[in-house]
Amino acid sequence: MIILFGLAGSGKGTQGKALSELFGWRWLSVGEAIRQSGGYEDIINQGGLIPDDDVIKLMDKQISKAEDEGFDVILDGYPRDVYQAEYMMSAMSDKIDGAIILEVPKEELYQRLSLRGRDDDKERSSIDRRFEVFEQNIGGILPLLEAKQIPIERVDGVGKIEDVTARLVEVVRRMNPDATEQEQDVNGGEIEKSYGE
Repeated sequence: MIILFGLAGSGKGTQGKALSELFGWRWLSVGEAIRQSGGYEDIINQGGLIPDDDVIKLMDKQISKAEDEGFDVILDGYPRDVYQAEYMMSAMSDKIDGAIILEVPKEELYQRLSLRGRDDDKERSSIDRRFEVFEQNIGGILPLLEAKQIPIERVDGVGKIEDVTARLVEVVRRMNPDATEQEQDVNGGEIEKSYGE
């Protein structure tokens, strides 16, 4: 299991999908799972976060389903805070190969988000709030991973999508030497061609 961290617009979704295609793993995005579950639109549009216990139940179900089907997992944006991370460390730390932080300057992130067209990306104040919450939370999450000796690497998320993917592939191979690239489309969908789509 690999965890992808990064600010909104950093490319976690695009790169998570790309890695899942390459390695034949299951991409699990907490944001996607929340949006598909419905009922949280107002919270999302205001830049807020879904209650921790709801997120934990939702992601536990998705992780278990993937594992039951024989897939390794790439987590996109989960755990989101210390509470969720503490749960993960108690329940599944032995399954985590490593965590990767995609780093992109904020000015580029604003540009990327303006292209996506999602409702929660339209207000800069909402984006700034999400950035602030992420930065506060990641500061508490990383020490929990370090305490369990889970490898953490930072990867430059700027440049052509395929170049960023290549950087990530190198890191994933270090974290999980058993990872082998696949040729089939495991998830049944197309990888996004740009961060703005």
